[in-house]
Amino acid sequence: MAASKPVEPQAGTGLPRWQLALLVGTPIVLGAGAVYLWNRRRTKETKGSGERKTPEGSASPVRGGGDGCHSPLDQAQAAKNKGNKYFKAGKYENAIQCYTEAIGLCPKEQKTDLSTFYQNRAAAYEQQMKWTEVVQDCSQAVDLNPRYVKALFRRAKALEKQDNKKECLEDVTAVCILEAFQNQQSMLLADKVLKQLGKEKAKEKYKNREPMMPSPQFIKSYFSSFTDDIISQPLQKGEKKDEDKDKEGEAAEVTGSSGYLKAKQYMEEENYDKIISECTKEVESGGRYTAEALLLRATFYLLIGNATAAEPDLDRVINMQDANVKLRANALIKRGSMYMQQQQPLLSTQDFNMAAEIDTRNPDVYHHRGQLKILLDQVDEAVGDFDECILLRPDSALAQAQKCFALYRQAYTGNNPSQVQTAMDGFEDVIRRFPKCAEGYALYAQALTDQQQFGKADEMYDKCIVLEQDNATTYVHKGLLQLQWKQDLDLGLELIGKAIEIDNKCDFAYETMGTIEVQRGNLDKAIEMFNKAINLAKSEMEMAHLYSLCDAAYAQTEVARKYGLKPPTL
Repeated sequence: MAASKPVEPQAGTGLPRWQLALLVGTPIVLGAGAVYLWNRRRTKETKGSGERKTPEGSASPVRGGGDGCHSPLDQAQAAKNKGNKYFKAGKYENAIQCYTEAIGLCPKEQKTDLSTFYQNRAAAYEQQMKWTEVVQDCSQAVDLNPRYVKALFRRAKALEKQDNKKECLEDVTAVCILEAFQNQQSMLLADKVLKQLGKEKAKEKYKNREPMMPSPQFIKSYFSSFTDDIISQPLQKGEKKDEDKDKEGEAAEVTGSSGYLKAKQYMEEENYDKIISECTKEVESGGRYTAEALLLRATFYLLIGNATAAEPDLDRVINMQDANVKLRANALIKRGSMYMQQQQPLLSTQDFNMAAEIDTRNPDVYHHRGQLKILLDQVDEAVGDFDECILLRPDSALAQAQKCFALYRQAYTGNNPSQVQTAMDGFEDVIRRFPKCAEGYALYAQALTDQQQFGKADEMYDKCIVLEQDNATTYVHKGLLQLQWKQDLDLGLELIGKAIEIDNKCDFAYETMGTIEVQRGNLDKAIEMFNKAINLAKSEMEMAHLYSLCDAAYAQTEVARKYGLKPPTL
């Protein structure tokens, strides 16, 4: 796909992205969920996954003296026990009457018992789908017993039914913390609500966001992932004025009649903000380079996060039967990548397959389709595509590194030590044959980190930084390594801060900083970092993920304020 950073597979992990947190050696809380180490993803057993459907206490003993007189509390317990029998028989209205009697009889100072009676009545109302009554009774129970897990969770479910996602999230967050993130049922509800909130907020925000040009580092990294892309190539010989062709150290002047050629000149000068307008001039004039201008304009629309504007331009290029086939194939790759970002894998696959049909010897098609296959957890097909790319372009170090990474992930998740070692040997071969491929060192470092070979992973990141000193992402990964390896929080934050200095539009750096601040318990700072990342998100899907993180952190602030509950911190 149209990106140069490592592809992280989503399918097959069994975990949503909001739960994939820092690897710091022990499980530490992130947002409303637990940190999952990668090798834990294969573990299917989860404690406490049973549903909470029954009322509290099936037959509490009735206390009383030998003379047969019973205290008000004893009478309340008897009413509750009778209600429980009705509940188990499915006679919910009778159960409600008994629980109401218990509430009326129970002395007000017996807060724990009284909270139980309210919670039990809420359970009966829940069976009748009377969500308002469920919320009211659970609220009474929680007021009496603020750490009452059953009441909090039952209220969370009722609030979800009422579409009150914000308060539902706060309740289920409290439940997760109280249960030490060991109950799958509450974790799944938290995940569900966070995803819904994230999608809703991202849809509104993304629709009204101001387009933002990414950093020059990101743009150059993006274009470097293509080797057969006409629009990203330097100005060709016939595109410059004769008197400027031999000027050294100066940007060549281009003919004033072509908006596209001016746009290409601006690309060389890294004056990216003017490219879309110049391409528009070429398109509106029906100039010689209309197809190229449409593709270049669409590419920059995608880079600023305006897929709505990019799609019709890509459609036009794809349907231009007389256009250069490489332009059409490149447009298909970019539209396919766009569809994948929009979570439309079938449309994405169709576009990549069409690109392979019309330009069978284009290595970019196979390289980017290979990354798509990794995302779809189709590793064998991904490896086949990388092999085809390498066959067409043997010097494609990036494809060779990605192939090793795909084989490694397949071996690691399949718990196959011999294949893991084969993949690691493959990385060694890649960095030996392509010592200037920064991506090879970065991917190898990720694999070494998984294998807990931290010292060597650190060396790989250092070599990557030497080759690409302006690559902010590498500094972030190296910072995370310090946390996992040495638990060196100061050094980790220093390296991530360095990433932000290099590229103040690096959303990954802000997201990671926010994640660390959550783990340190600095929730206000975490929310600030997540909001910065949200404003820099390059797709609606990425924005939804970031909103999930931000909402999880905000929910924790509310839980801490209301109940004094805080998860473990670094």
